[in-house]
This record gives sequence, C-alpha cells and structure tokens, in this order.
Amino acid sequence: MNASAIIVAAGSSRRMGFDKLAAPLAGVPVLRRTLDAFLAAGVIDEIIVVCPEDRWNWLQTGGFPKPVRRVDGGAGRQDSVANGLAALAPAAEFVAVHDGARPLVSPADIARCVAAAHEFRAASLARRVTETLKRANADDFCTEALAREQLWFMETPQVFEVALLREAYAVVAANELLVTDEVSAMQTVGVRVKFIEASRPNPKITRPSDLVLAAAVLTTV
Repeated sequence: MNASAIIVAAGSSRRMGFDKLAAPLAGVPVLRRTLDAFLAAGVIDEIIVVCPEDRWNWLQTGGFPKPVRRVDGGAGRQDSVANGLAALAPAAEFVAVHDGARPLVSPADIARCVAAAHEFRAASLARRVTETLKRANADDFCTEALAREQLWFMETPQVFEVALLREAYAVVAANELLVTDEVSAMQTVGVRVKFIEASRPNPKITRPSDLVLAAAVLTTV
C-alpha cells in the first residue's frame, strides 16, 4: 500500500513532570510500545519518529524489522509533523500520523484506518462520545445539556494521502494557522475525513494516572 507512519514524540512532557514517553508500561517504555504497534502493522512500510536524539538513543534498543528513521521536532506539534512529512520516502502514497503517547493502539486498527484512507483519501481513528455532556458558565455552574449524538473523541492514527496532507499543511503555514491535529488541517482545504471507531481503548498518556489505567488495559487485551 506504500503507507508510511509519522510518530510524533517531540514534546517535553511538562504536564507530566517526567519523560512520559520513557516511562515503563508493563516493563516497556511508552514510546517503544507505540513504535512496536506500527512495526507489527503489515500495512506500514516505513516509520519516521519525530523525537530528540536522547529519546532515539534508548528507543533503538532491540532493533527494527522495517525502516525506521528519526527527525528533529519543531516549535509546535504541527511543525513536528511537517518535519516528518519532509522525511518521507519518495514512494510514500499514504501517511499515518500518530501520537507517540498513545501506546495501546492496535495493529488491526492501524490497518483499518489505512484501508479507509485508500477508499476516502482521509481517515482517523476516533471514539464515540457516550458520556452525558454539560456546558458550564465561567464559575463552573451547569448551564445546559449538550446532545452527544454524532460527537466523537479524536484519536490517532490519522491517515491521509501524502499529497493531500502536504497541501493542507501548506495552507496552514501560508495563513499562519494553529491546528491541534491533522483532521483540523484537512478542514482548511475542505476535505472530509472518515471516522473509524477504535476497537479497543487507545488513551493518550498525559498524567501519571494514565499509566496506571493503560497498564490495567494491557491485562485485558
């Protein structure tokens, strides 16, 4: 399928207080678990890891069964993704962008997203909103209920035709826009993104308690 992956792992983990990507998750560093999922996904031909060199030094332990390369991150997430795009092999037709702090993604869900991108040009793993939603005022008092139908929590990977994502990021850069994910970048060029519902929990490690939750999930999958 000529699909590449960009794993974004350049953040400083300031909210965590320590390097969350190096934190052990059932004995394996978080970022290595993320990388291993993409190494196990047969639809991915190459992987670009956007990270500082000190992370790369320990991430390489054990070697790789497919091409994996490192590039430096940028000032923000979208800059890091742009650096990853610039490093893709010339033959890459599709690219899956994934947060390094989502170590529980399954190779099967990666494959489903890549297949959907082949059909629709743009696809993203996501999770339906199932909780009751309320809006509050500035003093944190409830003001109204929100309908949760057709609402989704965004996850990764987010998979696109390479040319399409490059076009979207060119528009983002030219207009000095700030986007928090690639689906937002797609919206700047009017491209519809197909949501693929995650088959299992795929949380982003943000706080220390998330490591505990992720470890518990690993015992059940």
